[in-house]
Amino acid sequence: MQNKKASIGMIAVFAAIAVSLLLPGAPAAAQTETVLYTFDVIPHGDKPIYGLTFDGSGNLYGTTVGGGSYSDAFGTVFELTPSSGGGWTPQVLADFGISSGSPNGGVIIDGAGNVYGVTDGGGTYQGGVVYELMPQAGGGWTQKWLHQFGQGTDGKNPAGNLIFDSAGNLYGVTEQGGTYGQGTVFELIPQAGGLWTEKVLHNFSNTGPDGAEPVAGVIFDSSGNLYGTTLYGGVNRTRGGYVGVVFELTPSGGEWNEKILYSFTQSKYDAAGPWGSLIFDSAGNLYGTTTSGGRYFGDGTVFELSPQAGGSWTETILHSFSDAEKDGYHPYCSLIFDSAGNLYGTTSQGGAYGQGSGFVGGTVFELTPGSGGNWTEKILHSFGNGSDGSEPLSGLIFDASGNLYGTAEFGGGGVGLGTGIAFEISR
Repeated sequence: MQNKKASIGMIAVFAAIAVSLLLPGAPAAAQTETVLYTFDVIPHGDKPIYGLTFDGSGNLYGTTVGGGSYSDAFGTVFELTPSSGGGWTPQVLADFGISSGSPNGGVIIDGAGNVYGVTDGGGTYQGGVVYELMPQAGGGWTQKWLHQFGQGTDGKNPAGNLIFDSAGNLYGVTEQGGTYGQGTVFELIPQAGGLWTEKVLHNFSNTGPDGAEPVAGVIFDSSGNLYGTTLYGGVNRTRGGYVGVVFELTPSGGEWNEKILYSFTQSKYDAAGPWGSLIFDSAGNLYGTTTSGGRYFGDGTVFELSPQAGGSWTETILHSFSDAEKDGYHPYCSLIFDSAGNLYGTTSQGGAYGQGSGFVGGTVFELTPGSGGNWTEKILHSFGNGSDGSEPLSGLIFDASGNLYGTAEFGGGGVGLGTGIAFEISR
């Protein structure tokens, strides 16, 4: 499934709500973009379509879906280290080839500095792997495969970011495979001797209200329930194309029970096609983006789901993107909050330099809540100006000062060209 994603774009970057709600609010100063690094294909990779992750020392980590040092270049895991005199120094932590598959999400880091992620394809069964990268004394990184997918009714082609629970178990999704071939939610449990055991928590069926093909990682609530999205399926699947659902998985007696919180409808009054992960606010409302749907000819949305008495959830469209008037459109990202309750994300197209030009341009946007439930959009940066990046597919992260960081699939070689960038938006 990686070729599909590289051609039309996707991203799923994890958002830790406990962290995001502590981040600074938006100051009034103007925003300035800085290109931190332009990728070079060999050896550091190209097409960084997934998001970035900070470690405790302020280094940035991410993945590319192409390039690297192998002849069958399937991408890299990279680290960007800030230099004392300015600039960032790149380092490749892992090269991927046909045997391992290509990165199909960003990375997460545990307390010991180990890095975890997933690949699409690769492994003994060509179903993708969950990998761990361990730093070695004296430098270098050792790669270990924790699980290889594609074994019978196991999942296939894991996607998005992984998450840990408090016991050190890993959770994620696969786009395909499982009992019905429509994807799974899985758990990996560490065992003695460094082995990991997989458990499939849910097999998507694409029947009835159930969804199909999750492409973004899951998140926890404070009670240990899991929440996520699927790109297809739901009760409105007959409309064709991207539709999808928002689901909840609740543990009970060693099993997990699914509840569909919302089925998208692919209409001008609703959202459709969620590619990014969800996030919570402090009141328990869920937020996300869709690449389709909305009131402007399917250019995508930002939506909110609010829990109601009796267990139902109500959807509100906070913003419908448009390919007119310099707005961005087609977001693939997850969102993040600042401490003032403003939302931030990216669109893959549009903006001041991307109108009518296909997969060129894109934006960084901010949504500010106002009275009466209305939200106001502000474009913080428009991509596609000269050697600037273009087509950002990932979500954003904050540093301690409230600056934003992300990646763009293209850039560094003129509008719509180049091998991708990592960028900072100073606020």
